[in-house]
Amino acid sequence: MATYDDDPAAAGDGLSISQVSDRLGVPAPTLRSWERRYGLPTTTRTRGGHRRYRSPELVELRLMRDAIATGRSAGAAARWVRATIDERNPARCRIDDLLAAAVRQDQRAIVEVLDATHAALGLGPTLDDVLMPALRRVGAWWEDGRCEITQERLATETVRGWLARLVTLGPRPGSEQRVVVAIGPRDRHTVGTEALAALFAQERIGCRLLGARTSVALLASAAAAETACAVVVVSHLSTQRRPSVEALTAVAALGRPTFYAGNAFLLPSARVGVPGRYLGTTLVGAASLIRASARLQPLPSDALR
Repeated sequence: MATYDDDPAAAGDGLSISQVSDRLGVPAPTLRSWERRYGLPTTTRTRGGHRRYRSPELVELRLMRDAIATGRSAGAAARWVRATIDERNPARCRIDDLLAAAVRQDQRAIVEVLDATHAALGLGPTLDDVLMPALRRVGAWWEDGRCEITQERLATETVRGWLARLVTLGPRPGSEQRVVVAIGPRDRHTVGTEALAALFAQERIGCRLLGARTSVALLASAAAAETACAVVVVSHLSTQRRPSVEALTAVAALGRPTFYAGNAFLLPSARVGVPGRYLGTTLVGAASLIRASARLQPLPSDALR
């Protein structure tokens, strides 16, 4: 079974910058720039002055690469990576515990880590600072061949079950209004939208999840309902961005407050001409923007059980 931060290729003398560039898909000049401008990572050198990268440096570089891919600037990504790897960061040990449980395929341990983190940090930080970064790491390991598909799927499905429990056991919505949340017509990944629903549930704001691969017809029908107060479309596949834009256009024509998010819209150029408002890259920020724009008021409630 694969283990999470061990990379046998980086053992011994480590990897050269060209090997790391090929492995991570990051140009060598960019790797040099990150180290020169942000001190990330700090590498050892050979007698000839050539950089060498071992497992800890590769972890930092993967985090940096993935943080930039979510829309952060290089400077912001570097600050985020330092906070993530800082052992004093309260989220760091929780991410490590979650990853270790995922590698062991220990569903009970995954749930226990999430429950403990929720109790200690609150739901927003649990989602943005622990759960989503951990899942991105697991996904990156699978792409790199450093974990098995069964490990990735078990972690994802366990997280989905935990989020569903929060929504099911949460307080009743304070009104009949619902935020309609959909995945693009060609997209399959739903964890982010399910996490957003959990945040709304905590505030007694109703949410209707339409699930993966939501058709334009189904989305328009849900948006036209009297109880629909806002509509969110999430798309992560840049190659399938057009169907999602068509769905957003159909909803915007109904006059509902319309929002969108996901990797397909990370670049500013991908958002030109797209109807609605871009929600950014954090779940807490997205929920806040939707509340403010749709004039939704969170209602007092006991913490989610």
